Amino acid sequence: MQLENVVVDALEPARVGAFWRAALDLELLSDDPGGYEARLSVPDGPWLDLCVQPVREPATAPPRLHLDLSGQGDPQAVVQRLLSLGASHLDIGQQDVPWTVLADPEGNPFCVLEDRARHQGTGPVAEVPIDSADPSRDQAFWAALTGWVPTSEGSERLLRHPSGRGPWLSFCPEPEARTSAKNRMHLDVRLEPGDDLDDVLADLERQGARRFDPGWGDLPWTLLRDPSGNELCLLPSTS
Repeated sequence: MQLENVVVDALEPARVGAFWRAALDLELLSDDPGGYEARLSVPDGPWLDLCVQPVREPATAPPRLHLDLSGQGDPQAVVQRLLSLGASHLDIGQQDVPWTVLADPEGNPFCVLEDRARHQGTGPVAEVPIDSADPSRDQAFWAALTGWVPTSEGSERLLRHPSGRGPWLSFCPEPEARTSAKNRMHLDVRLEPGDDLDDVLADLERQGARRFDPGWGDLPWTLLRDPSGNELCLLPSTS
């Protein structure tokens, strides 16, 4: 299976999508009323699509997933560029930390990080932090789901694409338990040709995933929650 999309809910997808396209220098794939899609390609590494989908209501809960951007050798210059594109400073109680917390045009938080050795070759997105009730458990779950390679640095639990390039997935101890409110960001994983959906679902459920039905009718993908309750979509194979 392949980790394919980072999905963002937005009241104005074109506005939010245009911001992220400029911020990350993405390749535009689709810009229509049904959503905005652009691609992040890392040389000799993975690609990920940023999909901004329309919603009718603003977010009501803190996000359990966000983007950490690379400082690219000059974090303050990166911050100033993002502010010029429409980002704003955001206080989430971070106090004295070596990174800068910003918000996109609809208030979705993200960070610009100080330079770290492990961020060589990530591209503009250094990490995708995910709230986790059990980082070691969720690291193993997402490794099995995506084929990304697990590693640890001290207490941190991380995954990276087998190429050794592109962003890290990092599993962070959750500040509070998952609520019933829909998360404003989630990840999509696509089945490979030959994968049997029923077998895949049975295996994921043995590892702690749970299917859920929000009442949206028939969909071409399967909605799941990981063992910590974070939403994800399992997309059908393209062949």
